[in-house]
Amino acid sequence: MRIHFTGIAGAGMAAAALMMREAGHQVSGSDAEAFPPMSTYVEGLGFPVAWRFAAGNLPQGLDRLVLGASAKLGGEANPEVIEARRRGVQVTTFPELVGEATAGRRNTVVAGSFGKSTCAALMAHVLREAGVDAGWMVGAISPSLPDTGHWGAAPQVVLEGDEYIVGPTDRRSKFVLYHPQDVLLTSLIHDHVNVFPTFAAYEAPFRELLRLVPQDGLVTARAHPAVRAVIGETGAKVVWYDTEPGADVDWWARDVVFAERSRFILVGPGGREAALETGLLGAHNIENIVGVGAYLLERELVDAAGLANGVASFQGIRRRLDRLTSQSRIPLIEGFGSSYEKARSAIDAMALHFPDRRLTVVFEPHTFSWRNREALSWYDTVFEGVDQVLIAPPPHHGEASHDQSSLSEILARVRAAGVAAHPVETAEAAEAALSGLSGDQAVLLLSSGPLLGLPERLPGVFERLYG
Repeated sequence: MRIHFTGIAGAGMAAAALMMREAGHQVSGSDAEAFPPMSTYVEGLGFPVAWRFAAGNLPQGLDRLVLGASAKLGGEANPEVIEARRRGVQVTTFPELVGEATAGRRNTVVAGSFGKSTCAALMAHVLREAGVDAGWMVGAISPSLPDTGHWGAAPQVVLEGDEYIVGPTDRRSKFVLYHPQDVLLTSLIHDHVNVFPTFAAYEAPFRELLRLVPQDGLVTARAHPAVRAVIGETGAKVVWYDTEPGADVDWWARDVVFAERSRFILVGPGGREAALETGLLGAHNIENIVGVGAYLLERELVDAAGLANGVASFQGIRRRLDRLTSQSRIPLIEGFGSSYEKARSAIDAMALHFPDRRLTVVFEPHTFSWRNREALSWYDTVFEGVDQVLIAPPPHHGEASHDQSSLSEILARVRAAGVAAHPVETAEAAEAALSGLSGDQAVLLLSSGPLLGLPERLPGVFERLYG
């Protein structure tokens, strides 16, 4: 087939395109207003990409057009969609395409409010290092994987499962289309308030996902109250994991030592143990490793030595607590701040690994959740323990679809919580604000968007000023 991806710089879209190319299809794509790291990543993938939307981007003999869900793509008004409809070409979405293509495989869906990108990438890496040619689709870039998507020759496919809806006219969650044989469920915290206004609405697709797991499947779940509340929907075997032992916890972490390379003992049923070491930062990443290890060892896809080798060599994923400088005496770290829990986990990790430094956070309220007035209460506690916060303006795309907060409202809420907060509306303003830091500080960049281009701009500035 010839397949064109409209919105190719979306993380899931690029991964799906790579899977389809490796499965033998001809792939092309287009996008606009894309930003690094995905824009630069897509440019190097080796298939035709156009950086504007136009009817002429569609190749002759096109069989499918895959339309991304981002509001900036314009939906049915996109000229490429109009041209595809005119030609009689089927228009679909990447979750539908991936679900259809992998329906006969042994799909492991990694789902949860947070941790799923890291867990999916780690699982794919461990399997690859152990010689298992599994397929994968990961919605983030990992330096430990050759690509974000891989078809693979083994029956196993690791799919990062997003609970977000397929699109404006298809309210199904993406992951229910993936024919799950097994599920790793990392967490369940209310998110995406623009499409799931209540926690009950947010829980519903997770319940549906669990009902889809067959009786001979395996659900590996974090022992958390919200996860426990939905787990009864599955008829499959359930294995529980956590970072500490508990009455029904099957897998947990013992003797955790946090350092530049943290280490711990993974403990499982029947006295099983694996000594693990990781360069990932934060307590939440120990939790991620325990979950992935529990699943892989329960399924006997790797042994303890294979797991230890894969965990030790895993370099994480881009934007998840990446250290952006090597010489600067002030650490510059990039985290992923798409939700309260992800932002808080990154801040906690900074406090854990840099306990003697004062923390400056540069934050962009990029997702609908951060921009929605219903979530203004998040700002009351998310920056606890932070010395100061520099806040970029919320973007305007899709603002008409929800009750959007202004930058001044967000600043006022953070200041009312007792945290020093300053607006930075340009990259130059942010650079100026960060140019006089003392040597006892650390800086964390938090966004799921472009953040004024600072992740690309600031490393050189910090190496020059503080190297």
